[in-house]
Amino acid sequence: MNTAVKEQESAAATSESKLKAFVEQLTNGRVTSMQRLVRWRPAWNLEVDSNGHTLRLHLRGERGGDVSPFPDLRREADILTLLGQHGIPVPRIHGFCEDPPAIVMELVRGTRDLSAARSDEERRDLARQYVRAMAAMHQLPVEPFVAQGIDRPKGAEAISLAGLEAYYPLYERNKTRPQPLVEFALGWLRRNVPMHRTDARFVQYDSGQYLFENGQLNALYDFEFAMIGDPLADLASARMRDNYEPLGDSFCDLYAYYQEVTGERPDPDVVRFHTALFSTVSAMQFSSTVATPQPGDPHDTYTEFDIALRRVVVHALAEAMGVPLETPALDIATQGPNTALLMMLEDAVAQVKVSDEFQQSKLKSVSKLVEYLVKGDAMTLRLQALEQADAEALLGRTFGHYSEIDAALEDFVGSAGPEYDEPLLKLFMKQIERRVLVFGGTAIGGSASHIDLPPIEPR
Repeated sequence: MNTAVKEQESAAATSESKLKAFVEQLTNGRVTSMQRLVRWRPAWNLEVDSNGHTLRLHLRGERGGDVSPFPDLRREADILTLLGQHGIPVPRIHGFCEDPPAIVMELVRGTRDLSAARSDEERRDLARQYVRAMAAMHQLPVEPFVAQGIDRPKGAEAISLAGLEAYYPLYERNKTRPQPLVEFALGWLRRNVPMHRTDARFVQYDSGQYLFENGQLNALYDFEFAMIGDPLADLASARMRDNYEPLGDSFCDLYAYYQEVTGERPDPDVVRFHTALFSTVSAMQFSSTVATPQPGDPHDTYTEFDIALRRVVVHALAEAMGVPLETPALDIATQGPNTALLMMLEDAVAQVKVSDEFQQSKLKSVSKLVEYLVKGDAMTLRLQALEQADAEALLGRTFGHYSEIDAALEDFVGSAGPEYDEPLLKLFMKQIERRVLVFGGTAIGGSASHIDLPPIEPR
């Protein structure tokens, strides 16, 4: 075991010891079980013996890295506390550990996996329970959240772009290379703000997340990105989530039900706008993690997010602009110049055996990256040649090297008029669709290959 791994394991053990001590002091009890969850973000489930009563808790740790527009974890704890006080079903907050930062909350029973529901009827009912809980949250007065320090946007532009303005400083601070697709999307969003949306509400902003058991919704969860903005932003992000965590019923039926519960008139174009906006800010959030990876990052997860979110950006903009989706033809090569060396690497990784479940997850991440690299070795030069040809045709100039293209495209995006919206979108569409053709069959690219935005209105 190398020194870096030993240091990481020692730091993890120290953190767990501190968390255990904090929970025991907080509850005046004794931790009898502490299980770290196998996921990319630090999280634990605990059982505590408190005066003969078993207390089940969940600890939510920091993401790590600079990938959050609201990095103060206490902010989420305070929001959850306030929501609970107003009757919204969320986990009860027991306390907050400062070192290492972690929210100590109730361990809510249940699952988010709707395949565990007993019938389609139960799934539809759960989806409606969720819509009612979301609608109730949207009806809350915003003043208590403002008093807690959450920004209250005023005016249609500020309300519609609240998510963009929250994420932009993070994107700008970490931007290390040109991002022509993101800059194109940002320009389109700023030019197409729905100016009639003037009612700011508290929104989860990463919605569609809830736990249920025995046909009953037990809690909404994950309020890390919550803010005050347009409530239709929550409908849009739930719509996006339906790709990989089904909502339980068709989105158009649930949107109609939301209108029934709230009395709000249908506004499908605004849902389309917020689908494009939420996918754009999500891509902004992770753009630098792939451009400039940092030690300790969950590299496979961030790469998966990056390719999937960029595809959603393109699909959402195409929908909002009325541009049909097109899949370019592409001959796929299966071997590249480093095939033999990569086979050795795959075999070497397969020979590594670890017994610890958490370290097994780390080894699986390495295997996913190697699989992705195999596809890249076979096809990256071909993809780059096609992208260079597309850029040269649109911009009317030639490039000496592929590395010059993104900067030139970003410059063009910044100065081009709306008449170039469709040609630019089609260029970005070809870029991402080709990459999904190459990488979509891998574990990392699987999410991108299943992007399919559900209809907003009945067909």
